[in-house]
Amino acid sequence: MLILTEDAKLVCKHDGKVKIQPSQTLVRVEGRLVLVEPDPEGRGISLCPNYGLTIKPCVTTLKVKAGYSTLVRIGGKPVCLDTVEGLTDGTPPGLVKYVVRNAGQDLVAEQA
Repeated sequence: MLILTEDAKLVCKHDGKVKIQPSQTLVRVEGRLVLVEPDPEGRGISLCPNYGLTIKPCVTTLKVKAGYSTLVRIGGKPVCLDTVEGLTDGTPPGLVKYVVRNAGQDLVAEQA
């Protein structure tokens, strides 16, 4: 499982783009900051094409459901892995996930 950096590409299932902002500044991979808990949470989503009269597009990521490392930590916080996923605030409520499309690097991985 690859560790996520600030260059990671996360998307809602409708292909909206999650805005990434790293919260730690200690560890980098290929010069890019590594993401830790809760970096993917509460982030804005842009360009979600799922909208209509009674349909709300994905605008914000909710809590991560899976994908934080149980082995590797930075400053006491688990790093984010390419298995990160959670729900968005889009419709239908409680069903639309966000996922990792690209980890932002391909050198550093966690071995289970």
